[in-house]
Amino acid sequence: MKASYYEGNRTFGVRESAIQKPGRGEVRLKIFYCGVCGTDVHIFQGHMDSRVKIPQVIGHEMSGEIVELGEGVERFSIGNRVVVRPLSPCSRCPACKAGYSHICYNLKFLGIDTPGAFQEFWTVPAYTLHRLPESVSMKHAALIEPLSVACHDVRMGEVKKNAYVVVIGGGPIGMLVALVSKNKGAQVFLSEINPFRLNLGRELGLEVINPKKEDIVPYIENKTGKAGADVAFEVSASDSGVETVTKLVKARGRIVIVGIFSNPAKVDLFRFFWRELQLFGARVYEPQDFEEAISLVASKSLPLDILISEVRPLEELHDTLRKIESGAEGMKTLIDISM
Repeated sequence: MKASYYEGNRTFGVRESAIQKPGRGEVRLKIFYCGVCGTDVHIFQGHMDSRVKIPQVIGHEMSGEIVELGEGVERFSIGNRVVVRPLSPCSRCPACKAGYSHICYNLKFLGIDTPGAFQEFWTVPAYTLHRLPESVSMKHAALIEPLSVACHDVRMGEVKKNAYVVVIGGGPIGMLVALVSKNKGAQVFLSEINPFRLNLGRELGLEVINPKKEDIVPYIENKTGKAGADVAFEVSASDSGVETVTKLVKARGRIVIVGIFSNPAKVDLFRFFWRELQLFGARVYEPQDFEEAISLVASKSLPLDILISEVRPLEELHDTLRKIESGAEGMKTLIDISM
């Protein structure tokens, strides 16, 4: 089969690779599409060389079909259309024992710590699979993994109908958080400075604010009768986002940190004291978030086609990562593994 390997030194190359036969409790999948995400870009840039075993196939935002079953796999059949929840918890640590295996202290991530989906066939543990309804296209299915992140974030934020929600950062995850919140009946405000993302947000029916042109704090106060938002999501991982987010929410409002901060951020703890704010971290997803994402895709509740900027063949993964790194306009690129 063909596979695209990260070879270090900002290089991906397609080569022939041996098909891995599934062991006990595993399945072999034929991959249709795999989305390119921010983590893949970080790997390309060499930021995760301490985790990735070079040369390695990466990728995890996929759609596929079961073509071979390993011994002991009973809940699935050859031909089942599936997506993978790419987490491998240890089952032994305090988080796992408490029922929070998605934040396992020793968590391994498929497609980072182990081989991923930028290959024609991918062998994975059967427990990672979620079945797809026949009505879900394989293109849309490749968005289920990032959509599951958004579903988890929104669930942690307890977003409800008619709630005022602010999302800081309009990249793929921020845009999906905004759309999932809107689908729940919330009034959503998207804060973003990138012109392409601002225009896309408007096209998706979101109320967008460019904080470089308008002060978002009085804007939200005006929209909420001086109360503040019910929930704010910080997805930009920027210092300015953290500085602003505590000013946006009402008394006992909720703040959900989604962006990944590589360094400690300065947070206004007095604001937390003064308004009794609640702060939540939200990392990856749980099985129920995947099921919610699948239901949303199957119901055609979200305008997913608009989020797919382009589809390119596996041979162009290297060029795709360079293009994304350069800041080219776009939201989500899918790699067609069979193209």
